[in-house]
Amino acid sequence: MTAKEKLRERIEALTEEEASETLRLLDLRSDPVIAAFRDAPIDDEPWSEEDEAAAAEGRADVAGGRTVPLDEALREQG
Repeated sequence: MTAKEKLRERIEALTEEEASETLRLLDLRSDPVIAAFRDAPIDDEPWSEEDEAAAAEGRADVAGGRTVPLDEALREQG
């Protein structure tokens, strides 16, 4: 059985809701934003001590409850 035949067989077994979701996922393949992320080069810049210090500061803020929900921050920015 070919790959297309197997695919047709599986498609026939999908519910209408599953078929709609499958179509949505297939359509994402041609979305230019998704393609840009998919095809972007791997970030090969080394992690610096400054990066680690900033990340540690952020983790400490989260652990200490010193964060603001996104919707609140957006409201504050106007």
